[in-house]
Amino acid sequence: MTDPYHARLRAPDPGAPLIFAFHGTGGTEDQFFDLVRQVRPDAGIVSPRGDVSEGGAARFFRRTGEGVYDMDDLALRTARMAGYVADHKAAHPGAPIYGFGYSNGANILASVMMARPELFDRVGLLHPLIPWDPAAADLTGRRVLITAGRRDPICPWPLSERLIGWTSAQGAEVATEIHDGGHEIRQGEVAALAGLLTG
Repeated sequence: MTDPYHARLRAPDPGAPLIFAFHGTGGTEDQFFDLVRQVRPDAGIVSPRGDVSEGGAARFFRRTGEGVYDMDDLALRTARMAGYVADHKAAHPGAPIYGFGYSNGANILASVMMARPELFDRVGLLHPLIPWDPAAADLTGRRVLITAGRRDPICPWPLSERLIGWTSAQGAEVATEIHDGGHEIRQGEVAALAGLLTG
C-alpha cells in the first residue's frame, strides 16, 4: 500500500480495534499517538500528518479564513482520506475501525464520516466546526462522541448543537461532553474519549 501521508503506525493486536487519530491545526502525527497507547494499549494506530501547510502549520484541508473552508479542496481531501482509511481497513480485515480528531482533525474526520459512513464503527469529534449543511448519511449502528466548549471562539456553540442534532437524526448513537470553556480539550473530554475507545 502506498501511503499518501506521513504517519505513525502501529498494527493492532488480535481482536483489537484500529484507531485513526487526527491532529488539530499545527499538530503532528505525534499529538495523540501516546494518548491512544495509554488508553488502548492493544489497539492499532494510524496517526497521519495533515498534508496542507498554512503558514507552516499542518492541516488536513485548506481554508480562506477562520471558519471559511475551501469546499472544493475539502471534497478532494475528504476523498483522499476516505481512500486512505479504506486501504488501512482492508489491510486489517475484521478489526473494528475507530477514529477521533480534534479541531481541524475532527473536521476532516466528520467530512469522511458524512461521505463514507460505512468506514468507521466509532467516531470521536473533539471541537468540530461544520459550517455547511451536510447531506443525509446512514449512521445507524455507529457510536459518535461530540465534544464542545460553550464559549469556544473557533467553533460556535450553535453550530456544535446543530451537528449533534444532525448526527442523532442520521441514526447514530450520540454521546456528548460539553464544558463552559473555549477551544481547549478538558479532562472530561479525555475521559469521554477513553470511554468511546475502550467501552
